[in-house]
Amino acid sequence: MPEEVLFKTERRMSQSDVAAYFRTVAEKLESGEDLTLSAGDQSVTLSPPAQPTFEVKAERETPGGGGPGELSVEFELEWDEDGGSESGADDSFEIE
Repeated sequence: MPEEVLFKTERRMSQSDVAAYFRTVAEKLESGEDLTLSAGDQSVTLSPPAQPTFEVKAERETPGGGGPGELSVEFELEWDEDGGSESGADDSFEIE
């Protein structure tokens, strides 16, 4: 399925600043409020459903010529625009 990027930003930040963004997202999700993302002239408002699919992925990218790679962890919420429910794995996981 083709992908349309509605919003994207990337910048180096302190761990405490990243945690503050995660806290804001968590508070919006708990209260059922919309999420508005904005940076510069970009802005998008999204309305996550009560049960979105939550994906967590840890990756290692290694350069072709050797040398140090890049590690990342990605957190993603997904849902159907039409309000339908996506089936996800019922396995539990933990972040410690």
